[in-house]
Amino acid sequence: MPAAETTDAAEPVPPSPTDETSASIRPKGFGLAAATALVMGNIIGGGIFALPATVAPYGTVSLLAFLVLSVGAVLLALLFGKLARRSPVTGGLYVYPRDAFGEFAGFLSAWSYWTMTWVSIAALAVATVGYADVLLPLGDNKVLQAAVAMAALWLPAAANFAGTRWVGGVQIVSTVLKFVPLLLVATVGLFFVDTDNFGPFNASGESVPGALAASAALLLYSFLGVESAAMSAGEVRDPERTVGRASVLGTLGSAFVYLLGTVAVFGLVPHGELAESGAPFADAVDAMAGGHWGGTLIAAVALASMVGCLNGWILMSAQMPYAAARDGLFPAPFARVGKGGVPGFGVLACAVLGTLLIALNYTAGPDTTFRVLVLITTFTGCVPYLLSAAAQLYWLAQGTRERVRPAGLARDLVVAVLSFAFSFWLIAGAGYAAVYQGVLFLFAGIPVYVWLRGRRA
Repeated sequence: MPAAETTDAAEPVPPSPTDETSASIRPKGFGLAAATALVMGNIIGGGIFALPATVAPYGTVSLLAFLVLSVGAVLLALLFGKLARRSPVTGGLYVYPRDAFGEFAGFLSAWSYWTMTWVSIAALAVATVGYADVLLPLGDNKVLQAAVAMAALWLPAAANFAGTRWVGGVQIVSTVLKFVPLLLVATVGLFFVDTDNFGPFNASGESVPGALAASAALLLYSFLGVESAAMSAGEVRDPERTVGRASVLGTLGSAFVYLLGTVAVFGLVPHGELAESGAPFADAVDAMAGGHWGGTLIAAVALASMVGCLNGWILMSAQMPYAAARDGLFPAPFARVGKGGVPGFGVLACAVLGTLLIALNYTAGPDTTFRVLVLITTFTGCVPYLLSAAAQLYWLAQGTRERVRPAGLARDLVVAVLSFAFSFWLIAGAGYAAVYQGVLFLFAGIPVYVWLRGRRA
């Protein structure tokens, strides 16, 4: 069937027989609400609680960077919705390059995304320790800190072992728990804003384009997760319709909270204090209500946010290798599915690798391999975005004139081109060191591909 059917001008291309059969025997645990919560829960992790202070040194130009990133994230959401109509199966960001360019491109996308997920999961688990310390002082006890981080990792892993219905339920609850307080700050806080607190538009000393790119490079990690519904399409009910809607709704909701929340914090906390703050949202609540109870409240919300984010990302880390393993491009155990519909070996592998990185973090010095890997997660996450956008351009280029309405083709082409350009910009914004190290880490997967292909042959 012609690839032009990726547009609205024709019916979507059905998945391959193996994909369709595999998807049909797995329980469909996610409706629109759960899929939207999965997207929002994965985008809004612990980063939002530190982002205002992180970008404050650049000035309010970082708010413009937030806006640019929000538009780009919505474009990616639209792109994944279109691609999911063509291939409504689990492992979307692996499936799209594989169908367009062959198995090697699919493997590179799967390998890159998989490494990003389990490294990011370990980093997020470590980040929970700082907020847990506010609720229950841990001191400098490295063993206790590592135990807290590992508990934050293994508790949501247990929910994944229980099945997709549990994952969806946990995701909805955790998303509500963190979304309502954040929305409260982002709305009520606007009535307490003092414009003198915003500081200069560009406080970096660089040119405006330079400051915009630099602040965007810090913020781009906060939008990873827009692909969550596409990655779990095999567990979504009516994925041809639901994936696109959930991706757009989840991305818009996250962008709304990000932007308004950051504006409120910028206007509540003086610029000089904000740049040095370790808990900017807690300082903003203190400015709104007085006292010092904000730190405890925000710490509790941050922990709920991070655990919910870990819950969704652990599922993502298992879905990509699951899809690749069905094609013989990942070790066979990754294709095993438990009774709850979740690839259990993939969840276990993610938890074990994350545990090793947590242990490394608390036994090595500050300049460790763990920190280097965290720096390249943005690059490894954007590679599948770039390949997916290229896959959509490939399908559109293959379309025949008589099968495509010009309006539908033009709209899909604009979305694909802008998504490709946005992904390319994000990779460039990661910095020379991250791109260099990321390419090396990406190519390290080639021997794995060669071995698996050789064994299969």
